[in-house]
Amino acid sequence: MNEQNVHTPSLDILEQAELRLNRAVKSLTTNIERVAERLEASKPAEREAEALRRDRARLALDLDNARARERELQMLADEASTALGAAIQEVREALGKV
Repeated sequence: MNEQNVHTPSLDILEQAELRLNRAVKSLTTNIERVAERLEASKPAEREAEALRRDRARLALDLDNARARERELQMLADEASTALGAAIQEVREALGKV
């Protein structure tokens, strides 16, 4: 018998283990490449999401400022209404004295 053609059971097991390991490494490499591609493809969406978050923060600040201005204007309107009411009352009193 030729020694090269003779396989011992432990050699067959090692060869099978090597084949399984190689297949597993190849599968893992393929999966990593797919994940990397998806990650790369998601970058534009991530940038857009970040821009939207910044816009939202800016709009929230603008809204807070607008509400503060609204409260200020309402206070001024209330003061003006009170002053106008007082002025009307003074005019009525003055007309009643004539």
